[in-house]
Amino acid sequence: MSKCFSCLSVLLLLFLGCQTIAQNRTEESIQTRFDTPEGYKRVVLKSNTFASYLRHLPLKEKGAPILDFTGQPIPNQNAHMGVIDVSVGSKDLQQCADAAIRLRAEYLWKEKEFDKINFHFTSGHLYKWNDHKKGMRPVVNGNKVSFVKKATFDDSYKNFKNYLNWVYIYAGSISVNKEMDKVTTNQEIKIGDLIVTPGSPGHVVIIVDQAKNDRGESIYLIAEGYTPAQSIHIIKNTNSPSLKGWYKINNNAETITERYPFYTTNVRRFKD
Repeated sequence: MSKCFSCLSVLLLLFLGCQTIAQNRTEESIQTRFDTPEGYKRVVLKSNTFASYLRHLPLKEKGAPILDFTGQPIPNQNAHMGVIDVSVGSKDLQQCADAAIRLRAEYLWKEKEFDKINFHFTSGHLYKWNDHKKGMRPVVNGNKVSFVKKATFDDSYKNFKNYLNWVYIYAGSISVNKEMDKVTTNQEIKIGDLIVTPGSPGHVVIIVDQAKNDRGESIYLIAEGYTPAQSIHIIKNTNSPSLKGWYKINNNAETITERYPFYTTNVRRFKD
């Protein structure tokens, strides 16, 4: 009888221990970690939207460093206030525009919107996930691109990430700028929009949250990837301490982030 009681006690302790571990592993998201400044409230979002997906992206533990594609910390660890828990890969591919592409593609994958997973190369050629999974691969000869069947059908998530690697190689800030719609007024700017400087090099950041005050003025949280390929991270805003890391974005003014100055605030939006 005493042996049975001991076994039950051990099992109870293990159960309680597992509960404690589970509690300690509670995952933070952009929404739960970052408060809005005084006077601002987050905008209401519909579920299952790209905006809601971005706001609820999981974050690595507080103080997590930005790691490059080799797994090493980058030199500048002072410009971010959170690291999004999304893999970087082991190659120097997922850089600035690619980070935005990755988040958009992951959302569409999650929602099973496979027909919408299509991205243009800088050459202008459209590469579709539905073609890639059927074995079609790009063959590049100078400025000429053709698509040739080189593999068997594979619609796995692993192959989806291989597809994205092809996109990272041949897409960038120039192609993203061309294929997206331009947002022309400040009132239209919302979560999921990008700020783009097209070029080689250019830069791209993505808006991942939005809040408003009683006057209808918006502020935003901004995330980015960078070169070399590294963790997608939430950017600080030390230029406006009262905003607690949030940014005001104005189509008619500069947007100076911690790591890149957008002298022209060119806001773009993924097509539906």
